[in-house]
Amino acid sequence: MFKILILLLLSVSLAHAAETDKTAATIKNTLEKNYEQLIGPISQVNKSPIPGLYEVITGDHIFYTDKAAQYLIDGSMFDLKARRNLTEERARVLFAVDFSKLPLDLAVKRVKGNGSRKMAYFADPNCGYCKKLEHELQSVSDVTLYLFLYPIFDGSAEKVQNIWCSADRAKTWEDLMLNGVQPPAVAKCDTPTAKVMALGRNLKVNGTPALIFANGVINPGYMPAAELEKALDSNSK
Repeated sequence: MFKILILLLLSVSLAHAAETDKTAATIKNTLEKNYEQLIGPISQVNKSPIPGLYEVITGDHIFYTDKAAQYLIDGSMFDLKARRNLTEERARVLFAVDFSKLPLDLAVKRVKGNGSRKMAYFADPNCGYCKKLEHELQSVSDVTLYLFLYPIFDGSAEKVQNIWCSADRAKTWEDLMLNGVQPPAVAKCDTPTAKVMALGRNLKVNGTPALIFANGVINPGYMPAAELEKALDSNSK
């Protein structure tokens, strides 16, 4: 009797999944046929956490639509009870970058402990939360850090130049962010700032700090040490 019940439940589940796939395919076809010029090429249509609402993935954007593809919603979905932006969380996974393809030669490299875990991040020398992040990173070990100097605040470009052109970039950065020691003015050298800024724009880095973990998920904003540890462990490859 128990086996029969399991088989019935499995059959219902498979039928429901097939119906969902059929609905998603119909929605995708309808939108592509009638509205592709408006919203762009569609890569995916999936169920959303809200019954009857589907997420529509176009390029680097998430829309929502109903089963009939009559209405289109452009905005974020929130779980109020959990205080979570579900659209933002989903976007981080859907639009994760290939960490192995990041131009790490444009970054300041630091190895802490055995360096087994990896994290790249964009930071500005005049960013208050970037300084908080550096203090938190003092409590994090066994990680290789790749710092992209990203001057978006007034007066930051000169500091970035002096940091990059210094004899020890990592130490100069830490002296500034942890102890307030200004980077000494040095002879100018070729800096990768223009390339880093272009990279940031391509990855839609609109503020600092912006963290990129080994699985390619981008986290906009500062994280305390305990959360960094969890993220580094769960996102390491």
